[in-house]
Amino acid sequence: MVKSALVEEKIDIPENVNVDVEKSIVVVKGPKGELKRDFSHAQVSITKENNTVKTSNYFPRKKERALVGTITSHIRNMIKGVTDGFIYKMKVVISHFPVTVEVQEANKVVLIKNFTGERSPRKSKIVGNETSVRMEDKETLIVEGINIEDVAQTAANIQQTTKIRKKDIRVFMDGIYVFEKIK
Repeated sequence: MVKSALVEEKIDIPENVNVDVEKSIVVVKGPKGELKRDFSHAQVSITKENNTVKTSNYFPRKKERALVGTITSHIRNMIKGVTDGFIYKMKVVISHFPVTVEVQEANKVVLIKNFTGERSPRKSKIVGNETSVRMEDKETLIVEGINIEDVAQTAANIQQTTKIRKKDIRVFMDGIYVFEKIK
């Protein structure tokens, strides 16, 4: 099998987005905000030429070849985040006890009260500064932001907070679950 000397991938930059690359630090600015990410841990060269961002590596091994694709995907997600943003919709499913969900933006916490009849509220952390959580109606929770990792981790924190333990999950299906991802 012949080993390739160069692996590279290119990303086209939209008109309303500004991308700055300095060493291995990528800063993406767009209409919704600004994202900054450091890729200095990876042995991949990132350069900006005209209206494209190029990630490349010379004489890569298998993991380095995969790393080029991974970093390219991260930069694509950053561009998508500052232009469109990411939205996760979550459904509050209850069958036994009436649950109330409160969002405390100041403390960056989501409180889930009376979950399976518990007296103390369950708390879930909101990750990131740009991530916001709001209630659309009594049973729909919206998690949105420009950083896909923060939005996804916040949704995962909320879902894990309402995980049923020490009960039959076929009977107790209560919880808050992601039902739609708008990317």
